[in-house]
Amino acid sequence: MQVSVLGAGMVGSAIIKYLARETEAAVIAVDSNQEALERLEYEASVKGFRANLLEIESVEPLVSQSDLVVCAVPGFMGFETVKKVILARKNVVDISFFPEDPFLLDELAKENGVTAVVDCGVAPGLCNIIAGHVTTILDQVESYACYVGGLPLIRRWPFEYKAVFSPVDVLEEYTRPCRIREGGRDVIKPALSEVELIDFPELGTLEAFNTDGLRTLVRTLALPSMKEKTLRYPGHANLMRIFRESGFLDQEPVEVEGGSVRPIALTSQLLFDQWRLGKGEEDMTIMRVFMEGSKDGRKAACVYDLVDKYDHETQTTAMARTTGYTAAIVACQVMEGSFDRKGICPPEFIGRKKTSFENLLAAYEKQHIRLKKTIEERE
Repeated sequence: MQVSVLGAGMVGSAIIKYLARETEAAVIAVDSNQEALERLEYEASVKGFRANLLEIESVEPLVSQSDLVVCAVPGFMGFETVKKVILARKNVVDISFFPEDPFLLDELAKENGVTAVVDCGVAPGLCNIIAGHVTTILDQVESYACYVGGLPLIRRWPFEYKAVFSPVDVLEEYTRPCRIREGGRDVIKPALSEVELIDFPELGTLEAFNTDGLRTLVRTLALPSMKEKTLRYPGHANLMRIFRESGFLDQEPVEVEGGSVRPIALTSQLLFDQWRLGKGEEDMTIMRVFMEGSKDGRKAACVYDLVDKYDHETQTTAMARTTGYTAAIVACQVMEGSFDRKGICPPEFIGRKKTSFENLLAAYEKQHIRLKKTIEERE
């Protein structure tokens, strides 16, 4: 078997190393960064191929010999890249989290006989898988809430935050309107709104605020109540609102000293070094999925908790582990044929298949990623 991974950034590299370490597949890393490719060739014994995917009309020559493609490019490139992979008639697992509706590619994927798993990271991704699974173990589900975030283990002024993936993708989360379901109705709320404080036994108090994380769940889960909130250290939401309301996150170019610049691009560039994790700097990923419904005629709540931290042995961030390993595990399921549904497949479809969910948990356990499950009966 051969698999091509498009994108060798922080998360892409984790996927490449996992596949090289845990499978017998021949892995090809594709990226424009020659230094990153050489490092992966040395550390993981994979084959590197230098290419600028922005300048390639068709990815077919890159993936023609591959049995599967993993797409780990930035979000703004994701939709078109996945489309090109589908046109090349290759199964694909995607973590680019592009803003477009993935179901626009559903018919194309079916016509080409392609399994295309999208949004396959931690959130979206793992939280969707859990949501899909819980709908199979509760008789009825009435609500879904996900609280999730990636944070540095050590808080440092002024941001008390480090971006464990592209800063511009993080900033866009703070501007994109949020889809939420309340009382059976879909409503739109601004990002960074409805801040609440939540206590986590291992971590202390974090703040949670609205972001647009439901994505495909809005379409695939017919629940009366659904929301996703991002977790940060307290105070972050207010600081980012100041940036947003002052225009620093605007997409439209402004004239500056005879030149033109997009404020969000400049802000991202200025923050990049400040938000980058230093070598050996530890991070953590925190997630809580809370779903309420009924089981055997009694009200019940199902809770999944995840706290994962930087792995010193493999020098892999928690976000790269929880995002990248989820994609890699699902990629293995697709390669093996244990998950073979054709068309656009959001991660909740994985969760609905018992064997796929159990395989994911077993693979997590092997990587020391642990999900704590709690089912509570309610009066």
